[in-house]
Amino acid sequence: MRPLRIGLIGSWSGPYAAGGRQFDAGMSVWLAAHNQRIAGRPVELLRRDVPGSAPEQARRHAQDLVESERVDLLAGLDFSSNAYAVGAVATQAKVPLLVMNAASSGITARCPFAVRVSFTIAQVTMPLARWAFQQGLRDVCTVVADYASGVDAESAFVSAITAGGGRVGAMLRVPLNTLDYSAYMLRLRELRPQAVFFFLPSGQMPATFLKFWRDRGMADTGIRLLATGDATDDHYLEGIGELAEGLVTSHHYSFAHASAANRRFTGVFETEYGSHLRPGYFAVAAHDALAAADAAMSSPAMRGGVSGERLVDAFRGLQLESPRGPIEIDAHTRDIVQAVYIRRAERIDGRWVNREFERFERVRDPAL
Repeated sequence: MRPLRIGLIGSWSGPYAAGGRQFDAGMSVWLAAHNQRIAGRPVELLRRDVPGSAPEQARRHAQDLVESERVDLLAGLDFSSNAYAVGAVATQAKVPLLVMNAASSGITARCPFAVRVSFTIAQVTMPLARWAFQQGLRDVCTVVADYASGVDAESAFVSAITAGGGRVGAMLRVPLNTLDYSAYMLRLRELRPQAVFFFLPSGQMPATFLKFWRDRGMADTGIRLLATGDATDDHYLEGIGELAEGLVTSHHYSFAHASAANRRFTGVFETEYGSHLRPGYFAVAAHDALAAADAAMSSPAMRGGVSGERLVDAFRGLQLESPRGPIEIDAHTRDIVQAVYIRRAERIDGRWVNREFERFERVRDPAL
């Protein structure tokens, strides 16, 4: 039987290499539970390393994967800029593209062969703004990284706050890889809003922001701090726990999510990798990408033969029980519909976790 060949594009080196390791671990857990097969076929994973945002490099790798390697699926993609470039190749080649992280709202609209199994920034931000408004937080400021996803987060948060009659005192944008937030802390102290929402890509930036927040005594001002779950990504939360203590975030997955499916997932993950590598949202999306591929390729729609168009159609409307909770692929947009959780960073039984305390059901990307 011919193996199912999946071309993976992501970061396996450089400052974002942890994302590639999470992709690998999530897929490994799913494959181990399914005899290393998808829809009865053995699987070949062909990895191409694109460290960080490098759309031209991602495009070249995708071109090679579809033309020389003849892959059946493209997948991975941690950066939206890379996803747009690869999406153009997937469309031309009529090869389905499974988006396992890239969170810009426009990807599935731009690429008719893209299927998202991760999340969008707007999808996880809007519920946080609504929750904040319910808590009486009407006067806010935002701090976001100055790139597409940061602008998406800013737009979603601001639109939800102002729709209810709230006020946004300042919308501050910081260059990617900023490591000195002194000027921003000074500005926020002057404005003294009720709350500050920040979005910075998972990794060094949010940890550094939280350190500046603590060291500049910003908590003593009474300003509430809110963020998306990128700031407290489970795979590095143990290392920054004290900085993040009490931080309220919104996201679609927590290592501490209470469900049988997540207990199985985290249990196998810990057996395989020990306690030093904790699954985060990258790993869950990679796990669910293979689950979705298996369900789509096993569907009755594929009995007439496999083609890119047939396979993309088979993803439409899929419903799965993920470790994060129930998910589905919207039949029209090919984007993900899922619960979004409001969480607080806490130390429980000696481990730092994002404890979920409220949920918004069946959230779609508000930008679509």
